[in-house]
Amino acid sequence: MTRRRTRSLRPDEVALWRQVTENTVPLHLERQSDTETSRPSPDFRRNPDITPAPLPTFRVGSSAPSPRGGSDLAPTIGEALARTPVAMDRKTFTRMKKGRLTPEARIDLHGMTAAQAHAALTRFILRAAAEGCRLALVITGKGRPPGDDDPVPLRHGVLRHQVPHWLHTAPLKPFVLQIAEAHLKHGGQGAYYVYLRRNRA
Repeated sequence: MTRRRTRSLRPDEVALWRQVTENTVPLHLERQSDTETSRPSPDFRRNPDITPAPLPTFRVGSSAPSPRGGSDLAPTIGEALARTPVAMDRKTFTRMKKGRLTPEARIDLHGMTAAQAHAALTRFILRAAAEGCRLALVITGKGRPPGDDDPVPLRHGVLRHQVPHWLHTAPLKPFVLQIAEAHLKHGGQGAYYVYLRRNRA
């Protein structure tokens, strides 16, 4: 394979190229600022007296606002019930909260599924209201605590969290006057006092 020979420019070609370069204007002159052309960037390698400013220490989440409470943003069942206005006689409510009233009827929902417990609770409240009971005790238990390896904080005690919801919805809501966590002698956080409306029948 033979190399291709390069020829030198003829005099007329050299003259033409000089004419082109003399009439050519560089593009984008406005993009070059005065500081870029007049002041060279500092070279830290050549000048040991110039030390770069240290960068601030960076930590993931350091600038994020700190949460006001724990990771569980929703209030607990006890907190939600404590904020509920007292609809019954206040003296009777105080005596009930201190465990000084004896429940006239009680149901234990331990070991039931949510569907079974909902049906059993509905029958129990309707029967207690029909019999003229005023104070019923619903035992739910505190539930199994969540494992330490759960990636997301979870509420434990399905029935403990579902019972107040069921009592506040149809068909039980018209019969329920007040719901409160039971006193320790009646189960504490694992049970609820359900104060029923007076039977007008």
